[in-house]
Amino acid sequence: MSFPRTRLRRLRRSGALRALARETRLAREDLVLPLFVVEGTGVRDPVASMPGVHRHSVDRLVEEAKAVRDLGIPAVILFGIPARKDARGSGADAADGVVQRAVEALKARVPELCVITDVCLCEYTDHGHCGVLDGERVANDASVARLAETALSHARAGADVVAPSDMMDGRVGAIRTALDDHGFEEVVILAYAAKYASAYYGPFREAAESAPAFGDRRAYQMDPPNRREALREMELDLEEGADVLMVKPALPYLDVLAEARRRFDVPLAAYHVSGEYAMIQAAAERGWIDGPRAMEEALVAIKRAGADWILTYAAPALARTLAA
Repeated sequence: MSFPRTRLRRLRRSGALRALARETRLAREDLVLPLFVVEGTGVRDPVASMPGVHRHSVDRLVEEAKAVRDLGIPAVILFGIPARKDARGSGADAADGVVQRAVEALKARVPELCVITDVCLCEYTDHGHCGVLDGERVANDASVARLAETALSHARAGADVVAPSDMMDGRVGAIRTALDDHGFEEVVILAYAAKYASAYYGPFREAAESAPAFGDRRAYQMDPPNRREALREMELDLEEGADVLMVKPALPYLDVLAEARRRFDVPLAAYHVSGEYAMIQAAAERGWIDGPRAMEEALVAIKRAGADWILTYAAPALARTLAA
């Protein structure tokens, strides 16, 4: 049928009609809030490049997690910043490490919250790279062994989900084997399956104190022009035992996310990363855009492209306005 019989504006003329015709719905239950945890007590340290985001000591993290739960957000992902760093990232798998203590505290005080842990070495190494070095090269297999040890320590602390973000080859299989061999068959693996070497990570590196001391991460994170390679990475991670696949960053790689949604019948996650969040916040502070509307529009795009889980620093603000 053609105009004037077909008038698509009919379903846009009121809020009620728009709601009834809406194809994509963003809800609080889609959101995962990233949280940074540091040593000490009573710490709530603002991250200058990420308005509204803080680094928390374990005691203050519990308070934050309770507020997250009360907003209806189902999950958090933890990033640890230790007091001391070394070449092998010893703090990553320490039984009394900052993330391990944070997990224990959250599962004891906010047990209904799903606790995800980032599994990587970059926050714990004095060189800032995501693995163990051989000279100035990140050694894949030695790094995989350390990552498996780290994931196992998180599971022992009570993590519901472990999320390897390093992009080493074979790390999902090694982690799955380590978990299963030690009685943690039910711990979920959320694989950062397509993590690109992106310019959008800058504010995170300030927050996590994880900028590389030399070079960059392009020898192990994905090359931004590649999409087919991302699908191969996802296939391999599923074969190795991943339960959920993630694309990171989100907005510059919506094509990858949409193709993954067509290809894989598993839960998909997308990380609305620090740079994506900070750009909207910065523009809103200058009055150039409507910040809340722009943030919600960005996350709706991620949801529309196929994400089931959205990791975003905007989760609390959005949860106050979204229906569950």
